[in-house]
Amino acid sequence: MEKWFVAAKKADFDRWAKEFHISPVLARILRNRDLTEEAQVERFLHGTLKECYSPWLLKDMDRAVDQILQALRQGEKIRIIGDYDVDGICSSYILTRGFRLLGASADTAIPHRIHDGYGLNEHLIREAADDGVGMIVTCDNGIAAAPQIALAGELGIRVVVTDHHEVPFETDEDGKRREILPPALAVIDPKREECDYPFPGICGATVAYKLILALAEKSGSQALDQALDEFLELVALSTVCDVMELKDENRILVKEGIRRLKDTKNPGLRALMAVNDLKTDRLGAYHLGFVIGPCLNATGRLDTAARALELLMSGSRAEAMSAAEELRELNDSRKNLTAQGVELAEQYIAEHDIAGDKVMVIFLPQVHESLAGIIAGRIRERYYRPVFLLTRGEEGVKGSGRSVEGYHMYRAMTQVKHLFTKFGGHAMAAGLSMQEEDIEPLRRALNDGCGLTEEDLAPRVHIDVPMPLDCAGEDIADEMELLEPFGTGNPKPLFAQKDLIFLAGYRMGEKGRWARYRVRTPAGASRQLVFFGEPDAFDTFLNEKFGPGSAEALYRGTAHFPVSVAYQLGKNTYRGKTEVQYIMQHYC
Repeated sequence: MEKWFVAAKKADFDRWAKEFHISPVLARILRNRDLTEEAQVERFLHGTLKECYSPWLLKDMDRAVDQILQALRQGEKIRIIGDYDVDGICSSYILTRGFRLLGASADTAIPHRIHDGYGLNEHLIREAADDGVGMIVTCDNGIAAAPQIALAGELGIRVVVTDHHEVPFETDEDGKRREILPPALAVIDPKREECDYPFPGICGATVAYKLILALAEKSGSQALDQALDEFLELVALSTVCDVMELKDENRILVKEGIRRLKDTKNPGLRALMAVNDLKTDRLGAYHLGFVIGPCLNATGRLDTAARALELLMSGSRAEAMSAAEELRELNDSRKNLTAQGVELAEQYIAEHDIAGDKVMVIFLPQVHESLAGIIAGRIRERYYRPVFLLTRGEEGVKGSGRSVEGYHMYRAMTQVKHLFTKFGGHAMAAGLSMQEEDIEPLRRALNDGCGLTEEDLAPRVHIDVPMPLDCAGEDIADEMELLEPFGTGNPKPLFAQKDLIFLAGYRMGEKGRWARYRVRTPAGASRQLVFFGEPDAFDTFLNEKFGPGSAEALYRGTAHFPVSVAYQLGKNTYRGKTEVQYIMQHYC
C-alpha cells in the first residue's frame, strides 16, 4: 500500500514569487527541492557553467595533471581503461579524444562484460605491459583495484585513477573506518574522505571532464578548449544514464549539455538520434535516459562496448549511421530478452516463496548476465524492496543489485563481504561475483541484517502541492519548463486532488496499454486524465473499491466513482494544437 506525503517545508513563498517572477506554486516546489536561500533558487533557475566547481578542488587533480603532462612530454603510450556502461563509454571517449588533442599516443581498452568483468583485472594489466603502455588512466573504475594497480607498478606501468564510486574500506576493532586506496600516482575520486570537492555526487564522465578542464587550463591547448562543448554533451548523457541526482552542478551540466546536444557535431550522436526518430528541438533528459543511453548500453550487454565507443569516434555520417542502426537493433533484442527475464524472475519468486523477503535474492542461471541489473530494477519497481539478480557467469555467479530509498546497498554488502569474490557499487546499485553455494547464505544474511521495517518497504508518494485541476492551467504548465531537466533528485512535480468523479474512459495505444479518463472536478468542470501506468491494475482497484462491474461501467461511460488522484502537469501538442495535459500517476 502506497503512503502519500504532502511536502510541508516552510519559506516565504510570496517573497520568492515576487523576487524571481514566478508563481507561489513554483516557489513551493523549489522549496521542496531542499532550496532554502535566494542564491540557491537563483542558481537552480538560472545557473551557468561559470558557477560549476573548479576541477582543482578534486583531491590529487594537480598530481594527475602533472603526471599526465610529463608522460606526454616523454612520448609514453597512454591507455585509457573504462567500463562497459554509458558512463564508462563516455568517460573513455572524453579522455581518449582529449589526450589525443594534446598530442598523446593514446588508445582505449574497455573490459568485456563476460570475459573480463567490471573494471581493471590482471589480464588487462598484463596486456598493457605487452603492448608497451607506459601509463594507464582509468575512468569510471579503479578505486577498488588495489591489487591490479600494484601489479601494474611491478610491471613498470604508472597509473592514474579517475573514478566516482564508493571507496573500499575496512573497520578496525574500535569501529573506525579506514579507506583502502589503490597505490596509484594519483587517485581522483570525489568520494574520498580527504577530498573537499563541494558536490561528490558526480558521475565518472564528469570526473573525466574535470580532468580535461584542468589539462586545458594547465596546457593552454586551444584544441582541447574547443572540444569542451562536445565533452559536455557526453557528461549530460552519462549523468542521466548513471542515475545521478540532478542537483547542484549536475543540474547545470545536464541542462547545458542537452542544449549543446540539440546541435551536436558528433556524427555518432547525430546518427543515434536519427535512427531513433528523435526531434532535436524536443530533446530532454528522458530521451537521454530511455532512448540514446540504452542503445549505447546494449553493446556492452549483448556484444562489446567497444562498438559504442567506435560509434562516438565515427569519422563520417555513413559510418555513423551504419553503426547506429546496429546499436538500435541490439537494443531491440535487449528489450525482448529483458521481458523474458522479468517473467522468469516472477516465476522464481513464486516457486521459492520469497515475495515476503525484505531483500530479494533471485538466481536465474539461464539469464544473460548483462541483463541482471535491468531485471533487478524492474522487480524492485514492482515489489519496492532491494533486489539482487544473480546469473551464472564464466567463473561462478555474477549479479547486480538495485536498491530503494533508505537501504544503502554498498554498505549492506560490506557487512557480508566474505560471501563475495568481488563487489562494488554505491547506495542504490551494485555489482558482484560469488560462488553458487553461497547464494542461500547471502539471502539469509542480507535479510537478517537489513534493518528494514514494513514502513520502509511501503512505496512513498511525495506530493509537492495539493492543487485542484481547476487551478492547474496553462500558466502553471508553462512554468514547469523552468524546472527542467527532470530526473533523480529533481522529479517532475506531483500535484494531488481528492474526490475527482470518474465518469468514462477508453483504452489507447497498442493492446490498450494506456487509457484516458473523463472526470468531473468538485467545482463541476470536466477534465481529461491520461494514464500511462497499468490500466488493468486500475480496473481491479475500481472493482475492489466500488464493486464488481465498476470498471466495465467506466468504459461504458456510466460510472460515477470518487477517486483521489496524484497527477503531473504538462503540455501536449497534437496536429498543431497545444493543450494542457493532466497525467495520472497514482490513485487511492
